[in-house]
Amino acid sequence: MNDLIQLQLMDAQSAMDRAIDHCESELTKIRAGKASAGMLDGIFVDYYGAATALSQVSSINTPDARTIVIQPWEKSLLTAIEKAIQVANIGINPQNDGIVIRLVVPPLTEERRKDLVKKVKEEAERGRITVRNIRKDANTKIQKLKGEGVSDDEIKTGEGEVQKLTDAYIIKVDKHAEAKEKDVMTV
Repeated sequence: MNDLIQLQLMDAQSAMDRAIDHCESELTKIRAGKASAGMLDGIFVDYYGAATALSQVSSINTPDARTIVIQPWEKSLLTAIEKAIQVANIGINPQNDGIVIRLVVPPLTEERRKDLVKKVKEEAERGRITVRNIRKDANTKIQKLKGEGVSDDEIKTGEGEVQKLTDAYIIKVDKHAEAKEKDVMTV
């Protein structure tokens, strides 16, 4: 296979890897009734005028399956962390005892589980769309190689390889979504 086509395939593969990583991180943020530090990944605290990730200003632990304990490095951050959690609207009210903040994750109702499964499916569809867009871009770039002396047969072969790559990555997205759905629906 032509080196230029090989280069496009490698670019497409790395872009698809990033898309899968992003999809995974978005799925991690969907809570499944179990306490996990990943639920707090998108939360930023005002730390001396700069928006700083919660994990960089405190230690986050999960002592049991339903509780998250946040212990800030500085006591003065307790109210800022509490406010940031409330603003993030993750569906859990923080309990501040003056030393640590506790988040008690309530058990999910059947209706809430179904809503979360819909969210998982939406996120998975976004992942699949991203992978397909990468395929489209890769195929466009491969088509443009015609002007650089690449034969039609090599271009067809390259497009076939891009399709194989796309199919493999869509299966990965589906597997992640399926695992998260199972996790959400497990009582």
